[in-house]
Amino acid sequence: MLEALKKAVWEANMELPRRGLVTYTWGNVSGIDREKGLVVIKPSGVAYEELTPDKLVVVALDGRRVEGELNPSSDTRTHLELYKAFAALGGIVHTHSPFAVAWAQAGEDIPCYGTTHADYFYGPVPCARGLTKEELDEDYERNTGRVIVETFRGRHIDPVHVPGVICRSHGPFAWGKSAAEAVYHAAVLEEVAKMALYTRQVKPDASPAPGYLVEKHFLRKHGPNAYYGQNI
Repeated sequence: MLEALKKAVWEANMELPRRGLVTYTWGNVSGIDREKGLVVIKPSGVAYEELTPDKLVVVALDGRRVEGELNPSSDTRTHLELYKAFAALGGIVHTHSPFAVAWAQAGEDIPCYGTTHADYFYGPVPCARGLTKEELDEDYERNTGRVIVETFRGRHIDPVHVPGVICRSHGPFAWGKSAAEAVYHAAVLEEVAKMALYTRQVKPDASPAPGYLVEKHFLRKHGPNAYYGQNI
């Protein structure tokens, strides 16, 4: 079942250690087949060097395991909440990459200080609020997803234009139209988190990039009249 999607999700998972985004098993990637309403995700706690496509787990959007002998990632319910809320998402990744985690542990948005950030994120990368004890006790993973959704809807942020978030005291989630693009955005998020931290070290009161510069750089790659890259 979903062999092509399994292969794509496996390849995306294997990209995480290659990009230095995970230590040990601290990360997971999923992908969704929207037509079937099924999600393929990494199994919980399986080392990347032991991961094969046949070990991936297929789950329905209600959380039921449809295929696979192993338990799905402990973050599965977070992924499912995001898929249900944002129809444009085709893949999701969660890591504990250190620079993004530093901002998450500080409880601060990652400011957009320059054009590298603006090429991929149309403004700051938001930091979602921390869960209350009641939310954590009720359903930690599902409510993590709900708080991310709350953050984007409450701030009127388009998840296509800002393909990532950091969760307070936790770490980053990123997404894209595919599992591969989700990992790409996770790698970019980690780089801009690092650049923002260095900027703060050089000048603690540095100002974000002006809005017109952010708009120019984002729209030249992603807008209706985008002209970055090749027309082939």
